[in-house]
Amino acid sequence: MDLLKTPIEGVYIAHTNRLSDERGQFARLFCMDDLAEAHQRRTIRQINHSVNATIGTVRGLHYQNHPFAEAKWVRCLKGKIWDVAVDLRRGSKTFLNWYATELSAGNDLALMVPEGCAHGFQVLEAHSEVLYLHTNSYTPTSEAGIRFDDAKLSISWPLPVSNMSDRDRNLPLIDDQFKGLVL
Repeated sequence: MDLLKTPIEGVYIAHTNRLSDERGQFARLFCMDDLAEAHQRRTIRQINHSVNATIGTVRGLHYQNHPFAEAKWVRCLKGKIWDVAVDLRRGSKTFLNWYATELSAGNDLALMVPEGCAHGFQVLEAHSEVLYLHTNSYTPTSEAGIRFDDAKLSISWPLPVSNMSDRDRNLPLIDDQFKGLVL
């Protein structure tokens, strides 16, 4: 696996080297040794899988507050998504900046979203499947999020939003009182 830094500290891209022969293909989706710089000493505590039927669907932007903040590795197993990480960490040089990349079954990339960053994605191909490896368990009392269309972020979503949960549509906008997350 190759590890690439992004402009946001702690947000990484991992590129999987796929092996192919007459039998088919093989790929290592996670390797602590190869990803040590990004993953550090974190433990994977939960793995989630989402199936997303409709092109244009947006999920997010989600995060968990301290003390249940989580990092996550996100990978598209089928189809294609536009994956976004937003830096919400107080004092960060890239506070309120975002980074996005296309993840697909064909490009063998994964995005590392560290604690203190919100995460969301838009579905670019129908029936896209996304795998998430989380470093903390889901804790409903700690969950939070920000709106996908917040003008303070100006995220460039590639398609018009065609589908979204009521919960995500009603996430708050960032107000002038928000100074960032403390981890």
